[in-house]
Amino acid sequence: MSPEPKPVTGNEVLSPTEPVGALAEFYRAFNNRGLTLMERNWEQSGDSVMDNPIGGITRGWPEIRRVYERIFGGKARVSVEFYDYTIVSGADMFVAIGRERGSLTAGGETLAVAFRTSRIFRKSAGRWHQVHHHGSSEDAAMLAEYKRRL
Repeated sequence: MSPEPKPVTGNEVLSPTEPVGALAEFYRAFNNRGLTLMERNWEQSGDSVMDNPIGGITRGWPEIRRVYERIFGGKARVSVEFYDYTIVSGADMFVAIGRERGSLTAGGETLAVAFRTSRIFRKSAGRWHQVHHHGSSEDAAMLAEYKRRL
């Protein structure tokens, strides 16, 4: 049995030409509210889809962008890392399946957050671009509080 991979925090200095580098780029963009970097991470096509409890099902970068604008533009600060994950890859696509843990801080209060997450990336223009994200939560009370504070 191989050891569990190190959590991806976004602080890694890795190239998005490698799967873990593309994941690190996403978490760097998310944790730093970097909309420009987030746009670079996502494939700019109608094939891109995000499905999570915050934004519902959104298709194409313009719709996905609106969800991130809402998260990044609010008073709450969200920071997560990706852990307990598996990467399944082929020549032109990879899937990362795992968990996120972190916190949402707003109004001087911090909420511990946890999500199940899968992301699919497709190789184009010599690097990996995200084309799908699915997120969910096992904890309905935490999710309701997350949505309320966000």
